[in-house]
Amino acid sequence: MPDVGKALKNIIQSFVDEEPKSPLHVGEVMSCWSYLSELADEQVHSEAGINSTTDPELRKAFHEAVKMFKSQKERIIAFMQSEGVPIPPLSESKPQSNPSDIPLGVKLTDAELANSLNIKMVILITYCANAIIQSIRNDVTLIWIEYLQEYMTFGATLKELVKRRGWLKVPPYYYAPGTPIK
Repeated sequence: MPDVGKALKNIIQSFVDEEPKSPLHVGEVMSCWSYLSELADEQVHSEAGINSTTDPELRKAFHEAVKMFKSQKERIIAFMQSEGVPIPPLSESKPQSNPSDIPLGVKLTDAELANSLNIKMVILITYCANAIIQSIRNDVTLIWIEYLQEYMTFGATLKELVKRRGWLKVPPYYYAPGTPIK
């Protein structure tokens, strides 16, 4: 069974030992590069979500997501620049617009918007988890752990919203053979 205390001790020790930092390996660079590219796209999609809904709670969730994405984007860009990693081409932010201007045949429903935000969280959590496993340098691992924690916190709030509003897509319940159905 993994020992969290020992893992934390090892990470802290690696910072205290003053060993020279190795350069990023290609997997760490690719994780940063791919993540930043996806993150910028998710920010733009969330800005489009703000422009598409009039629901105050959903707009607030999208605003919080955009704020989180922008913060992470700034931090990962600063890290990549400090390591000499080129920045990928990034999607540009969308200007604010009136949700009423979107034709009804094109406009996504609030449930569709909320579930698309949920899917964005799944995609970005998966990126972070993969990057944690690929990272050799502990400072890089800590970046991904921090982002992962931010998604988990945001996701818990978002999940409560979509459940309360009836937007959560629930798969069919599973009943094992022989289990009485209630």
